[in-house]
Amino acid sequence: MTLTLGHYLSLGAILFALSVIGIFLNRKNLIVLLMAIELMLLAVNTNFVAFSHYLGDLNGQIFVFFILTVAAAEAAIGLAILVLLFRLKSNINVDELDSLKG
Repeated sequence: MTLTLGHYLSLGAILFALSVIGIFLNRKNLIVLLMAIELMLLAVNTNFVAFSHYLGDLNGQIFVFFILTVAAAEAAIGLAILVLLFRLKSNINVDELDSLKG
């Protein structure tokens, strides 16, 4: 059995749907929200690589490289903010973190 473009796109759609469900169902824990966002980026990257391989073009894979770089920076900054908020408030519940409101 060979894997076709449809298989990869189905996998990307399933991952994207799981991440959207994770964002809407769990809005209390910041760690789960960050993981859902990373899963969403992974789904998009899967589609880029699948289309890049299917079309025989490297532009999609190069674009994935930049997305992964930005995602790593976003995760590092998000976790740093999360650690600082946990030190100040002693919890990471999104509903109780209203100190950033102006």
